[in-house]
Amino acid sequence: MNGLLDAILAEDATAADFANLPVPQSYRAITLHRDEIGMFEGLHPAERDPRKSVHLDEVAVPEVGPGEALVAVMASSINYNTVWSAIFEPVPTFAFLQRYGRTSDLAARHDLPYHVIGSDLAGVVLRTGAGVTAWRPGDRVVAHCLHVELEGPDGHNDTMLDPAQRIWGYETNFGGLAELALVRANQLMPKPRHLTWEEAASPGLVNSTAYRQLLSRNGADMKAGDNVLIWGAAGGLGSYATQLVLAGGGFPVCVVSSSEKAELCRAMGARAVIDRSAEGYRFWRDGVQDQGESKRFGKRIRELTGGEDVDIVFEHPGRETFGTSVLVARKGGVVVTCASTSGYVHEFDNRYLWMNLKRIIGSHFANYREAWEANRLIAKGLIHPTVSKTYPLAEAAQGVYEVHDNLHQGKVAVLGLAPAEGLGVEDSQKREQHLPAVNRFRVLDSLCAEDAVQGAENPPYRGIQPTRPV
Repeated sequence: MNGLLDAILAEDATAADFANLPVPQSYRAITLHRDEIGMFEGLHPAERDPRKSVHLDEVAVPEVGPGEALVAVMASSINYNTVWSAIFEPVPTFAFLQRYGRTSDLAARHDLPYHVIGSDLAGVVLRTGAGVTAWRPGDRVVAHCLHVELEGPDGHNDTMLDPAQRIWGYETNFGGLAELALVRANQLMPKPRHLTWEEAASPGLVNSTAYRQLLSRNGADMKAGDNVLIWGAAGGLGSYATQLVLAGGGFPVCVVSSSEKAELCRAMGARAVIDRSAEGYRFWRDGVQDQGESKRFGKRIRELTGGEDVDIVFEHPGRETFGTSVLVARKGGVVVTCASTSGYVHEFDNRYLWMNLKRIIGSHFANYREAWEANRLIAKGLIHPTVSKTYPLAEAAQGVYEVHDNLHQGKVAVLGLAPAEGLGVEDSQKREQHLPAVNRFRVLDSLCAEDAVQGAENPPYRGIQPTRPV
């Protein structure tokens, strides 16, 4: 590993140098263990502590198959599917690995008693399998998480429709929270040159997901001037949705859960922000949806938009918010949904949908073209990473815990082989142009921490309060 890291850090290393480097037999990885899938039995998902299930293990390097690439992972990040994996919710991921393992001899590599998780990476290609021509050892890359077979016809118009579509690092093994990772070559994209490893690793899943939901014809097909309601607008997914709406000429209405997250949305350029905690919205009472609260929420939206309802609702919380989302969308509007972090069973009053000709669109990650375009916006400096905090690999479990308990802003990054933060920048001039935006979420996080240490007697930034213990 030391020789590998030296080659990556050396500016003059060539493709031949990387091709000639010996690949280690094992590597460190964040894993889950199959024999622990019952450890949280009887506990509500909100009460499960992922720090108990997440391990740092030394695991064997997998064989590189046709069409695949072995990547030295410099950094990765935590996504909500990492949380689901770690709390074995809604089902243990080992069920995915077993099902996949039965499909072929090569796929059987994935069915192991441990699962290397993680669906983001930034790193360097070490080896490529037979048939790979677009990438070679030494290429600096990021990876999106769409894993497809494309043996049937259904996926050839939109690869997300491939019957064998899976999410890498969640429904497959050998994910990105590790020192090495195994990916399909068609998951790779160029690393944005002005970003550090941890910054480049953080947007992949969430930025691509938000791109498809909002901008793609497979999603809401947003146009300039659209009002877009964004739940969790300062979180890992919502922070990219907010940026994409602004970059596309839309008007985001950002919903957040605290004053410091409201400040972040304003710092990104949003003018309409609803702090649902401060304004006391409770969409459910005694297990029943309170439509009066949803209508009060809709009235607040119109106050912020100049009397207009929203054209698009960017949905991902699920059960807690879905009925309100359907109600507040304008006549003919669209609710585009992915994930369901507050519950999968959604309830809504169908009169508001059918009589007002609204639409519900399901959206799941993104196809390669959509992920490529989303990464291109990052590389052009139009969309910026939202890293607020970075952990070493040995402390990744703490990052999973913070995302599980919503104690974070933006994205939590994890270093793989990178020995420190701040490495990997190739275009320092471009970085300097965008540095305030690149550091936006870090600045808030450090100010929150400083405020907590100082006892919040004279907070260094008005309106910011600590969101987690320091």
